[in-house]
Amino acid sequence: MGFYVRKSVKAGPFRFNLSKTGVNVSVGVPGFRVGSGPRGNYVRVGGGGVEYRSTPPSPAAQKPAWTPPPPPPVADVLLEDVTGATAADLVPTGPDDLVDQLNQAAGHMRAFPWALGVFIIVLLAEPVAGGILLLPGVPAMTWLWFNDRARRTVVAFYDVNDAAAVWFQRLLDTMQNLAANDATWRIDAAGNVQTTYQYKVNAGATTIVSRTKAKISQEPPSFLATNIAVPSITCGKAGLLLLPDRLLVRDGRRFSDLPYGELEVEAGALRFTESGRVPRDAQQIDATWQYVNVTGGPDRRFKDNRQLPVLLYGELSIASPSGLNWLLQCSQPDSAEEVGTCLRASPAAIGQTVN
Repeated sequence: MGFYVRKSVKAGPFRFNLSKTGVNVSVGVPGFRVGSGPRGNYVRVGGGGVEYRSTPPSPAAQKPAWTPPPPPPVADVLLEDVTGATAADLVPTGPDDLVDQLNQAAGHMRAFPWALGVFIIVLLAEPVAGGILLLPGVPAMTWLWFNDRARRTVVAFYDVNDAAAVWFQRLLDTMQNLAANDATWRIDAAGNVQTTYQYKVNAGATTIVSRTKAKISQEPPSFLATNIAVPSITCGKAGLLLLPDRLLVRDGRRFSDLPYGELEVEAGALRFTESGRVPRDAQQIDATWQYVNVTGGPDRRFKDNRQLPVLLYGELSIASPSGLNWLLQCSQPDSAEEVGTCLRASPAAIGQTVN
């Protein structure tokens, strides 16, 4: 099955249709003008590079260089934040204004919930007056709901062909394999074991990490309506969206982007001592003790000294010189290596042209 999902995209009362002549828009609700809705962005990715049809981008604001926050002390081992720069720290690099549109849409305050709350209060407090307002109020509430949907949605049509289409389909396949892992995490902080005591009480590990569950999907955020599947990695309010022409970085309601050619991607396998739930598909390659002595055996001075499995996990690092740093762990090493190899082979990193 190909990665194209549909030829039309809805954004509130507006329907955007992709045709041979470009992007057309129609309105399905009276009271809305075509010019008052979101714009339809068109991106063509193929053998000729990347072609954008959009308004000229506004000059990028100059931001101070990103610096990591000071490391917080956690337990006995000092852990340093390794999550890197956020979307607010990264200056958008795309030649179009898609990121600006996303930030504006995500920052739009919805009027519908407030208006609906006031409408309900009036109905309950003044039944007679509320009854009079009921007839015009219902279509007004409907109009507000559609208006919020339109203003909080950015439309992007993709036309991907040639080597770019082959690569993007491969990316979808490898990301689907990553999603099939029983467990995937993002590393939030890491610290090196410094003393013999720390070594003994941390199962003989040389590095301690703090991690959060990550979700792999092919769904874009609610602010983006597009005609293709969008492989994404989400952890809390942060996420990476892998588009055919660029990497979108999200932190809450802030977006930025990076070209694939700027990414530094590494992937491989690592030994990991698991103290939590063991993933169903993980391979155990060894075992150790929660409290060990200097020779690696169990430390008899500790009661309830449980044995811990040593598993073979996959590790995927997606970073950039501008400060992006996503370090992922997954229960299947092969899937991490497949995604890493695919990202490094992106044709969008070579020969981009902009119209």
